[in-house]
Amino acid sequence: MANRRISVRKIRELLRLHEECGLSNRQIARALNISRPVVRDYLVDFKLSELTYKTIRTMSDEEIVRALEKRKKEMCERYQVLSERFPYLVKELKRPGVTLDLLWQEYRGQHPQGYSYPQFCYHFRMWRSLSSVSMHLEHKAGEKMFVDYTGKKLKIYERKTGKEKEVEVFVAILPASGLTYVEATETQRKEDWLKANEHALFYFGGVPGQIVPDCLKSAVTKGNKYEPDINPVYADFARHYGTVIVPARPHNAKDKAMVENAIKIVYRRVFAPLRNESFYFLEELNEAIRNLLEKHNEAPFQRIKMSRRELFNEIEKTSLKPLPFRPYELKEFRRFKVPSNYHIEIREDNHYYSVPWQYKGRYVTVVYTASTVEIYHKGVRIASHQRERKRGYATLKEHMPLRHRFYAEQSPEEMVSQAREIGDKVGALAEKIFENKGCIQLSHRICLGIIDLSRRYGAERVNRASGRALEFHSYSYKAVKNILEKGLDTLKEETLLLESFPSHSNIRGGDYYN
Repeated sequence: MANRRISVRKIRELLRLHEECGLSNRQIARALNISRPVVRDYLVDFKLSELTYKTIRTMSDEEIVRALEKRKKEMCERYQVLSERFPYLVKELKRPGVTLDLLWQEYRGQHPQGYSYPQFCYHFRMWRSLSSVSMHLEHKAGEKMFVDYTGKKLKIYERKTGKEKEVEVFVAILPASGLTYVEATETQRKEDWLKANEHALFYFGGVPGQIVPDCLKSAVTKGNKYEPDINPVYADFARHYGTVIVPARPHNAKDKAMVENAIKIVYRRVFAPLRNESFYFLEELNEAIRNLLEKHNEAPFQRIKMSRRELFNEIEKTSLKPLPFRPYELKEFRRFKVPSNYHIEIREDNHYYSVPWQYKGRYVTVVYTASTVEIYHKGVRIASHQRERKRGYATLKEHMPLRHRFYAEQSPEEMVSQAREIGDKVGALAEKIFENKGCIQLSHRICLGIIDLSRRYGAERVNRASGRALEFHSYSYKAVKNILEKGLDTLKEETLLLESFPSHSNIRGGDYYN
């Protein structure tokens, strides 16, 4: 066959122009923009192979190339020796630092009369182009794990109503070996996304150097070709497992080719066999997926006669980093400005957590899990609490200023007595607060806040405002503060009552009834 390879499309056209159009070698060369020697060599190969344009019209590109190669390859002992080495080259190229040049030097060391380096590369690339392993050669063992959701979805059904529900399908692949993991999830939300990523790592039995997702929201908060913003929870997940998130570049097909090819195979080997099956639970569907997944991973490649699982065990398993002792615990990240009472609220629990009082007015990052709440300022942890799931306050004494610490150490009776020093009404309001709030710690904080108001408004005004709050049955810090801010404590009772009735032109006076 000609030493200079041209596309199969041009090979077909070359033979058509020769047989059907009767063009000379020079005319064919000019029409196809190739040299005359190349035209001559291909025509010789066709003649020796007994191929005509009529016969190749029904042949695939692969069949044409194989037919042209067959004449030389079957008779060439040198090529037979080299071709037997190709599966070995595939495996070795996945090892870190191994190159074709190194493998050629080893080959020539064993076969001094073997092919030159350019011929060595040509024959290997020709063989590789006809095999299904060509895509895997670009990636080193243990280097990356590609992850994404399939575009199409599977379904589960409600047993009683028969109502269908679509579910997402997660796919992960180790590109060096092609070992694949597939799992159905309820949604693409971060909880399901992280669990699926974690299950993939445990299925593979180790951690790759990089995880390469597409730019979905659970992975990337803001896409960018050069520096995308990684979802902070996903980045924290990567830190826990000792890897890094490197998203595929937007609109770059090459970055996504590996996982997109895996998804196409999943459609054929998982979706298609399940198309007529009905599942009522996600676990039931995933069990069926696992059975088909094992068949896929155990099926041999077309040319190297090894399965994905065998290739993984031989060249990639030992390249993965070990899994940590504990699985990842899902975290939430929030940013707050510390209020004057130096407590941060986790709203879903209606619970407040203290930070050192010196940080009030500053911005902090709150990181919380199902069991803990940690608060950071400029990357330094300043507070840590056990998470509580009920309304209340979690206050550490070391976070309080000395004056607050003094009050916090008092019993309810002592706190009421302290409030009574401001005024009788303040003491009475404190008693009501302890009676009605239920939580002693919360009651302490409310009373402490009311006592603090006397520093700004004076004891007399706070006492009057507390009296107003008692009249309105509003036993809270906010009620007293609002009364003081609006000056309601300074109004006479008659004025206050009049202000409680709106002025309206349609209200009838006494003269109306005379």
